[in-house]
Amino acid sequence: MNTGGCHENIGKTVSERLVSLLARSIDDETRHKAVLHLIDWMGCALAGRKTEVGAIFRDQDPLHGEPSRANMAFAFGSLGSILEMDDVHRSALLHPGPVVIPAALAVASAGESRRFLDAVIMGYEAMIRLGRSVGAGHYAFFHNTGSCGGVGSAVAAAHGLELDDVSRVWALGNAMTLAGGLWQCRNEPVMSKPLHVAEATRRGVQAAMLASRGLTGPKRIFEGPQGFFPAMARDGDAEVIFADPDAEWLIGETSFKPWPACRHSHAVIDAALALRPRVAGRDIQSIDVRSYADAILFCDRPSPVTAGEAKFSLQHACAVVFAKGLPELDDFDPAVLGRADYVRLRGLTTVSAGEQFTQAYPAHFGASVTVTLADGARLDATIADALGDTENPMDKTAIIDKFHTLASWAGLGRSTRDGLLAQAHGLAEGGCPVGLRTQLLSYL
Repeated sequence: MNTGGCHENIGKTVSERLVSLLARSIDDETRHKAVLHLIDWMGCALAGRKTEVGAIFRDQDPLHGEPSRANMAFAFGSLGSILEMDDVHRSALLHPGPVVIPAALAVASAGESRRFLDAVIMGYEAMIRLGRSVGAGHYAFFHNTGSCGGVGSAVAAAHGLELDDVSRVWALGNAMTLAGGLWQCRNEPVMSKPLHVAEATRRGVQAAMLASRGLTGPKRIFEGPQGFFPAMARDGDAEVIFADPDAEWLIGETSFKPWPACRHSHAVIDAALALRPRVAGRDIQSIDVRSYADAILFCDRPSPVTAGEAKFSLQHACAVVFAKGLPELDDFDPAVLGRADYVRLRGLTTVSAGEQFTQAYPAHFGASVTVTLADGARLDATIADALGDTENPMDKTAIIDKFHTLASWAGLGRSTRDGLLAQAHGLAEGGCPVGLRTQLLSYL
């Protein structure tokens, strides 16, 4: 474990260096990128609210009356990841949008659109940089979005609250002293995963608010002898946080997700979609899926029975594509998992790790699908980068279309959807984040 100690930084803690790194200028092009991620999160959250899991969080009624900022952060944070369509950073292996954007929204002030967007950008940066540094040993046990999310939410909230540098360090310390999010939840048919996200959002906002009132926090929370890296990321390297300090803001290399399933399944879905026109109407004998090792570890589920298991099933993803085409939200509903064609196609599908994909991961999320037909023909397709990654991007139109699809599924009419989009786009031109927040509160 390397916890940071270059000679030019002697005397400065990891938290202090991170606060300094984030204090660089932000250009308008990057702010426009932040608006697209905001729009993406809005669609995910609006649709997430309409699910069974969303109803459970909603029934806590944290948004009743005049909610506190921390309650608002928790409520907003609970919704954006439920449908597995939230944005993702590949090498950090985490989802910054559903943590950072709710935190920034919760503390936003009237007339502060630039500060709001900058808070989002800085929160993404901090969360991604930490996620890239924690090592494979950490990811084996911890959901990076939950464990590293407190950094993103604390940074976003601290900037929104205009804290000084000392207070920002305290906020980081107190947010990360509560870090957690164990992966055991993915081994059981439970609903814990969005709770990780909600709690990461809440604790960062709470820590920033307390810091604003003078609550001190550990300055060496990352590298101290009982801090984050020694306790939770022993094969990590805190110096990775500070790699390429003058690079473009990392929100620009955060991927959008087109399909309502775990990101580890997306390259497989893309490969199956590429094959489908050649397979349609022909008798499939077997389907062979190869991808990187983590995709197999997380998504080898031949017989899913819950929506969560279906979203983490490469077999089901293939079955949906070959049975009907583009995967949609309702294709992962428990009510359809027993469809005869889905069951049959899942049974024909085998999955395994491919060395070339594992070696390229996590810089590239790749996969291949090979279909053997009853007449002996073998058809295959290989995808090096999943749709939505920077090498294979979704354009602005596709992102807006995704928002309309999700918000429509949530029951919002066209005029309401257009109004939310106008509010979001207006932030890049000086609009009011509080107005957008108020409008969202009426639907979430």
